[in-house]
Amino acid sequence: MVEDVKLPLRQAKPDPEAVELRDLLESVFDRYGVDFRDYAYSSVKRRVMRRVLDEKTGTISALKEKVLADPLAMDRLQVELTIHVTAMFRDPGFFRAFREKVVPALKTYPFLRLWVAGCSTGEEVYSLAILLREEGLHDRCRIYATDVSDRVLSKAKAGIYPLSAMQEYTRNYQQAGGQHAFAEYYTADSDFAIFRPFLRDNVLFAAHNLAGDASFNEFNAIFCRNVMIYFNRSLQDRVHGLFHESLLMYGYLGLGRSETMRFSSHENYYEPIAVKERLYRKIK
Repeated sequence: MVEDVKLPLRQAKPDPEAVELRDLLESVFDRYGVDFRDYAYSSVKRRVMRRVLDEKTGTISALKEKVLADPLAMDRLQVELTIHVTAMFRDPGFFRAFREKVVPALKTYPFLRLWVAGCSTGEEVYSLAILLREEGLHDRCRIYATDVSDRVLSKAKAGIYPLSAMQEYTRNYQQAGGQHAFAEYYTADSDFAIFRPFLRDNVLFAAHNLAGDASFNEFNAIFCRNVMIYFNRSLQDRVHGLFHESLLMYGYLGLGRSETMRFSSHENYYEPIAVKERLYRKIK
């Protein structure tokens, strides 16, 4: 369950660390325009304290001064606060459900726009590109892959992953309904797998902050899996509003297994397509 806890603004005996943390996040937003103010409090505090330790600043206030003066320290903080846990064809049942229940409808459109929001290092983007290629849709689609972190976007654009992960990814691909040998999609070079450039032909990688940036297009499908679990409920609801605005009527929204539309103010705007896999269709 996501903590719905905001940084305390007023209390009889203020927690000094909470005040320092709020000041850090406000300063980061003012200086860099990156908004972590509505991320789940306990998660942000834990990760900031890890940066305090690694940067050897001793206090959150000293970390703030270092981050404001040193963009490289800000980069390290941003990577720490932005969760990047992903895999190729992660939760294979989701991709199988998308292939079986959504792709037939997508085939009726002459052109498709799909958004992978919070794409991290790109494994989900390449998974989607492979699936669409196998279904004959890759040449008439544009995939928008966005993340708040420029560093992870650079990794996503490169499409280079540890060769040691390919056994797991191959198994995921097969369970997701893959139609070919997974090794056809990459070349092995020493300890790395380099995914073939044609998978990026119709992908646009770009920076986008779900916490504050606006809608930028209309989409047939949006994937935002295992991202909003790190937001408090207020930010979750704001992001759901962004996605609802960005989806075409009868467009599809894919969430992670730990996320749900239930209790959201947007719940009645969707119908479930695959309940277990958190796959929904916009109906109003």
